[in-house]
Amino acid sequence: MTEIKFTKMHGCGNDFVVLDCMDSQPADMAGIARILCQRRFGVGADQLLTIKPSDSADFRMEIYNADGGEVEMCGNGIRCFAKYVYEHGLTRKREMEVDTLAGIMRPRLKGDHVEVDMGQPVLDGRDIPVDADGIVVDHPLAVDGIEYAVTCVSMGNPHCVLFVEDVAALDLSNLGPRFETHTFFPNRVNAEFAQVLGPDEVRMRVWERGAGETWACGTGASAVAVAGVLTGRTGKEMTVHLIGGDLEICWADDERIYMTGPAKEVFQGSIRV
Repeated sequence: MTEIKFTKMHGCGNDFVVLDCMDSQPADMAGIARILCQRRFGVGADQLLTIKPSDSADFRMEIYNADGGEVEMCGNGIRCFAKYVYEHGLTRKREMEVDTLAGIMRPRLKGDHVEVDMGQPVLDGRDIPVDADGIVVDHPLAVDGIEYAVTCVSMGNPHCVLFVEDVAALDLSNLGPRFETHTFFPNRVNAEFAQVLGPDEVRMRVWERGAGETWACGTGASAVAVAGVLTGRTGKEMTVHLIGGDLEICWADDERIYMTGPAKEVFQGSIRV
């Protein structure tokens, strides 16, 4: 048995187990993630985040889903990451560079919130990746015999956005997995279901690959904002309402996405695994 010290954090209810691995890390991180993220037998979280040294940035962030799969990027996770390293004295920088599988991300502390430069959205289908060429906007996709219009974006990880009349009425536990594992998405996909409330306001639910429905998703909210602009449904600045709270998204003139939202520490502890 090994004792692991951890910190529990959340961003808009999207919750994480954070491990400081600056000096060392456990073997088999995928297995550790599956144990710690269990809500009945572990700590409970959507994802596990590790803080590691980097040769190309201030830190490296690795992200493991509750099913043990490593993923490229998490918007809510990187806000929690930035809050942790600053408040635990690992850096005195309020603006930092974090190396991820999706590239270098640049979170900046702004009072109690964290703003993240999410980079430019990737819109070419093969690069997202999806099984289509070019920009994928309101693309017809058959799921269980029903045709949906999907808009696809990568924010360092793949997203499929659907606009619906009433997001609260969806049976997401049934619908989400069918999109996540659809053959149109070779690396699976995060599926966002968005209800437009106005040109600068959207309500959203998300089904994250490897985690199921989560209370928030920063990359997903960014993808919804991009999809809203591409389909002519919204402007380039908006508030995205999620189950766990609100995120502010801006698709700026430099073509980069900026996401701002809260990040909070819940508790610290240790667990034997």
